[in-house]
Amino acid sequence: MFEIFKSNNSIQNAKMFMGSTEETKENLSERKSSYSGKVVSTAPICNAEDTIRALKIAEQASKVTAKSPLHQRVAWLEDVADRLREHREDMALTLVHEVAKPLAYARIEVDRCIETIELTAKELVALHGETIPTDIAPSGKKTMAYFTRVPVGVVACITPFNFPLNLVAHKIAPALGAGNSVVLKPTPEAPMTAYKLAKLFNSSKYAIKDALSVVYGDVEVGSTLVKSMIPRVLSFTGSVPVGNIITQQAGIKKVSLELGGNAATFIDTSADIVLAGKRCAFGAFVNSGQVCISLQRIYVHEGIYDAFAEALATETKKLKVGSPYEEDTFMGPLIDEESLDRAKSWVASAINEGATLLTGGEVIDGSFTPTVMTDVTDEMKIVCEEVFAPIVSLVKVKSYEEAIVKMNDSPYGLQFSIFTNDLRLTQRFIEDADCGGVVINDIPTLRFDVQPYGGSKLSGVGREGPKWALEEFTEIKSVVICY
Repeated sequence: MFEIFKSNNSIQNAKMFMGSTEETKENLSERKSSYSGKVVSTAPICNAEDTIRALKIAEQASKVTAKSPLHQRVAWLEDVADRLREHREDMALTLVHEVAKPLAYARIEVDRCIETIELTAKELVALHGETIPTDIAPSGKKTMAYFTRVPVGVVACITPFNFPLNLVAHKIAPALGAGNSVVLKPTPEAPMTAYKLAKLFNSSKYAIKDALSVVYGDVEVGSTLVKSMIPRVLSFTGSVPVGNIITQQAGIKKVSLELGGNAATFIDTSADIVLAGKRCAFGAFVNSGQVCISLQRIYVHEGIYDAFAEALATETKKLKVGSPYEEDTFMGPLIDEESLDRAKSWVASAINEGATLLTGGEVIDGSFTPTVMTDVTDEMKIVCEEVFAPIVSLVKVKSYEEAIVKMNDSPYGLQFSIFTNDLRLTQRFIEDADCGGVVINDIPTLRFDVQPYGGSKLSGVGREGPKWALEEFTEIKSVVICY
């Protein structure tokens, strides 16, 4: 059953799930490693008809999932987490094969995926309603009134390439755990990663028949999921342009969007510069900068600007760029040639506009090296838009007041941070930052899977994290019993 977990150099073939049934098609897409250029996996090319069939199967299955006992769903999640732990190394290698994630960080993603599933199982215990005193107002009367949370029915999930395992778990574990059925469209860049995780769910002895379907594709499949009236909730993680299209096409359903970011931090004069330099290098370049909360803008007080720039450059040069299969590699290649070309053009554009290349900006063995830009101004594209590449910009400011205005002057509002040892400044920043999450004395790239995660403005709508996803994937049913 689990031959699929014997990761090696041969091509692995993902299958689609029509409910619990595995199927394939004559036409297959090929996934080429962005590191080696070799084909590492294939997947069926699904169309609108496949998607509609999966949705109808999910619609029928939702009648069963809604009535399934909670203890079964908890056991289901725990069983998947246990078996994923057994196949940790194989799943990590699959991530390396498909998205060139460095092995050490691929293992971390597998571990976080396990934790996400286990946290969801724990949160299910607390998924309950409360009683309501209906005689609180003169117009009311004494009754037995309460509300409870019930599954929505069918949940459609669309996931991205940068965390193709853990971000799938953040959607399907709460959706299934809450008693729904799910149709998943994973990223085209990592079909085998999604297939292996879905296989663990569908092969579990606690699985609910046909509760999870998986279809592969791009615009046609995604558009069919979005426009269909079968899903009651659509959960999407991806770009702002696609998120905008989804909101226009989705119709009357709950839409949860985790979109882009332009994460920023402020380095105060009271900050530990060495610590800030070390953490900012990590936050800007981990996963090749392909993180929604990747540190992109660093506002530095002019009094410590040069010292911080030197500390950041020193830490950046320590990061190993190379083969994702080597244990000590920090950063591998970007996801594709288009992303690489975009990164090069953004740096060239900034230099033409007057910015200075402090370090990086090269392509070595297909990887774009960690890049630090100084003398960056507010008008430059490199700080105005989301770069999604290993590029970070330093902007000199005269004060905290100037920094917070610049940080908030963005259409994005996912996560911001500050490095300071001034308690009053900390409190001011918490109140002033116009974003979904703030971090004190660490990078805005810091995320714990147990916390509520999401942003304001163009960064999205709704929150992820097991507790909050369970709320997204359930509806409130109000009950009044008169006597």
